[in-house]
Amino acid sequence: MEVFENENDQVEAVKRFFAENGKALIVGVVLGIGALVGWRFWGNHQAENASAASLAYQTISSKVQADKPETLEALQAFAGENKGIYGSLASLELAQQYADKNELEKAATQLESGLGNTKDVNLQALIDLRLARVQIQQKQSDAALKTLDNIKGESWAALVADLRGEALLSKGDKQGARDAWSQGLLTKSSPALIEMLQIKINNLSS
Repeated sequence: MEVFENENDQVEAVKRFFAENGKALIVGVVLGIGALVGWRFWGNHQAENASAASLAYQTISSKVQADKPETLEALQAFAGENKGIYGSLASLELAQQYADKNELEKAATQLESGLGNTKDVNLQALIDLRLARVQIQQKQSDAALKTLDNIKGESWAALVADLRGEALLSKGDKQGARDAWSQGLLTKSSPALIEMLQIKINNLSS
């Protein structure tokens, strides 16, 4: 997975990936199974379900408006009825809507639900990042640090370092924040994110 400058870029990339490739990925698994007719039938059925879920998610997501509760209710119903990747994406979308309204407890609940609905490690990492950010806003720094420990992979390292520094700083641990952000400078991230981490380090000294 490519390295992204911010979480919004990641969300859009994940949405695009599953919208464009979700059906093809499952069909590929089906073809790999091959010989057993029963498995092939089951796989085709799953591929059709994934395609329908993808279309339904895109339709509902495109109509969501924070000032229209009925659209949030429709998305929440979709998330409750779909326990796979698209259910997770719906939970992620709901969490963003709630976070924008400063309803942080609801946002955290949706993110935790989304985590339980997918086994895709990149989507899990993205949701964990969002959850850690919400936990920091809730003054739950220790919980945020524990959440960040779940995220593995070099492509996430700079964003993890950024949030780890924020969590530690909120605990009053300036040296810990400095160390975390300094580690982020060593990652292969975008120039913009590296510059932001350096600014945060510089601000600690001012």
